[in-house]
Amino acid sequence: MNAPASLKLALRRAICSSRVVSTSTNGQAVVRGACPHDCPDTCAWEVSVGRDGRATRLVGDKRHPLTRGGLCAKVNSYLEDRVYSPDRLLHPLRRVGTKGAGEFERISWDVALGKIGERWRAIIAAHGADAILPYSYMGTQGMVHGMAMDSRFFVRLGAARLERTICGDNGQAGVAATLGTDTGFDPEDLEHSRLILLWGTNTVVTNLHLWPVIQRARKAGAQVVVIDPVRTRTAQSADQHIRPMPGTDAALALGMMHVIIAEGLQDDDYVERYTLGFNALRERLEQFSPDRAAALTGLGADTIVELARRFATIRPAAIRTLVGMEHRRNGAMTFRTIACLPALTGAWRDRGGGLAGMVGRRMRVALPMERLGLPEDPAIRSVNMLQIGRALTALEPPIRSLIVYSANPAAIAPNQNAVLTGLAREDLFTVVHEQFMTDTARYADIVLPATTQLEQLDLMYSWGHLYVSLNLPAIEPRGEAVSNAELFRRLAREMGLDTPELRESDEDIVRSMLVGEHPWARGITYERLLTEGWVKLGIPADFRPHAHGDFPTPSGRCEFFSQALNEAGQDALPNYEPGEETAAGNPALAERFPLSLVTAKTALHFLNSSYSGLPRHLRAEKEPLLDISSEDAAARGIQDGERVCIFNDRGTVEMRATVGDRVRNGVVSMPSGWWASHSPGGRSANALTRDGVAPWGRGGDFHDTLVEVARRPTPAAPA
Repeated sequence: MNAPASLKLALRRAICSSRVVSTSTNGQAVVRGACPHDCPDTCAWEVSVGRDGRATRLVGDKRHPLTRGGLCAKVNSYLEDRVYSPDRLLHPLRRVGTKGAGEFERISWDVALGKIGERWRAIIAAHGADAILPYSYMGTQGMVHGMAMDSRFFVRLGAARLERTICGDNGQAGVAATLGTDTGFDPEDLEHSRLILLWGTNTVVTNLHLWPVIQRARKAGAQVVVIDPVRTRTAQSADQHIRPMPGTDAALALGMMHVIIAEGLQDDDYVERYTLGFNALRERLEQFSPDRAAALTGLGADTIVELARRFATIRPAAIRTLVGMEHRRNGAMTFRTIACLPALTGAWRDRGGGLAGMVGRRMRVALPMERLGLPEDPAIRSVNMLQIGRALTALEPPIRSLIVYSANPAAIAPNQNAVLTGLAREDLFTVVHEQFMTDTARYADIVLPATTQLEQLDLMYSWGHLYVSLNLPAIEPRGEAVSNAELFRRLAREMGLDTPELRESDEDIVRSMLVGEHPWARGITYERLLTEGWVKLGIPADFRPHAHGDFPTPSGRCEFFSQALNEAGQDALPNYEPGEETAAGNPALAERFPLSLVTAKTALHFLNSSYSGLPRHLRAEKEPLLDISSEDAAARGIQDGERVCIFNDRGTVEMRATVGDRVRNGVVSMPSGWWASHSPGGRSANALTRDGVAPWGRGGDFHDTLVEVARRPTPAAPA
């Protein structure tokens, strides 16, 4: 099937218009776009296209203030590894073997859509539309292909609702409880900071294009402190590395605030004018002396005291967070507690002072993103994406059909063994829309080919900076691949859902996002983006969001005490409580599984799971490795480089051990993102992780995971 007319039209406009395409010295067209991945950098790029319509070069946009001409190790080879990969899916497929075997035959789009429509109509007639479950996340974070047509389609169909809370929701809820918003100052203003706490974020790996901003601050005299249980690439490059026990960051923040108040280092004027609940906070902090905070975190009391003094006295002082700490039962409270620190010291007064977290909400405020989808019916049952394994194996009435796009739950979802068991159900009709044969796609009944970013029009927002980018299609879709939006237009026609919002073109959706009345969006038009490629939101250059308070909380102040939390029956003050599956929270379980597992984004060549199946990136990463301390290894008779088993009651993972000092005693670390099919023993990190849902924020608690490590074979290890 040929590319849709709307996409061809956009392509012709891109190639023919001198406003959006320049010509290189060898006569090739250069088309502007932006990276689609779930990453704070959202890099702007330029694609060179020959007269034969083939893309020949993809590079970062030198004009973009953050991209500055450079892409990451993951995306540098996007053309060879993804767009023109010989392994790319280019035609619809139908399963002919057993689920998981990856045996398929080629079929036409008409046959594929007909089969899907036939099964879905039968399921709806017998069990209702909520027996059909969509599963997606941020395989693309574009507004058109990640947020619009799919939402409209499933609302009109009446399918089960998916809670997409796997990342960000706990932390955002916690920060918002303190500040009234989950965002802080422009991360580019970190250049003006003189103390930067990189708290739970591995910037060099997961936010690469912010690192030069931080380096410029260092050249101007800034100190960079990394707070992380693991000696990451970022920690190795910092001025100081502080290693609390995993999940105890709130206790560290409480200990710091105790010191600040005990030594009179708080900004009394700021506290009086712009905060609420200082006296109650001071009373709570009596429980968190430096000695107690040290006992909870595993740090020295002197380390906590010294860090508190520096944060209170060096100006401007900034805290940079992303999502590293939030995937715990206490994740929301951790972020709420840390968010109190800048108000206590008045750090918000300074340019480059305060909290520099995710800024996606600034995009949502400026652009009318509520127009993208349709309101969901809360009466229709919902499934939290974190518990897809439970949903496919234990939910009643059962899910009868699953459609997966922009996600790979077999790799990314916790409690992997339950997920794979659910995907293997013969009575589950599974449709997967993908670029490659992922671990999830191997279990599908129908596999549909998906476009890459070079083959589709989209408007790209960012949760890591304040630039909106227009991605123009540089080439026509390869084979019979279609975009997310086009897939759901076709499914809508197949299912007889003929409504205007399901026929809207990609360009119309983009234009509808650029008609907002908010001052930050003024002047950002489709025509301007065609000309310039990207535009920064119209926020003042020296924007200090809370220099004079202006907190969008119920009280209008930074709320050390939250009446809303109090009325909801939650702790109204910052606090620390250990997670359910931690040594402090469950000593009995820790007797069996005494090691706290960190499954972080440490693989330089992987991005979540998106690059974990590509040959070049697998060769670069070689194999997943378990970091274990010398003392913990010696206690188990484990030698450096030896193959070990990591296990708990949920599963077993095999990999080679790296013995050293990258983790402290009582902690082990392995990389996230590896596919089970490319991992030793056929299981990856998520075979071990919890799939609980945090009561506040509705995000995951999968980093609250205890394990034991043993030389192979492990005695009585679960299968």
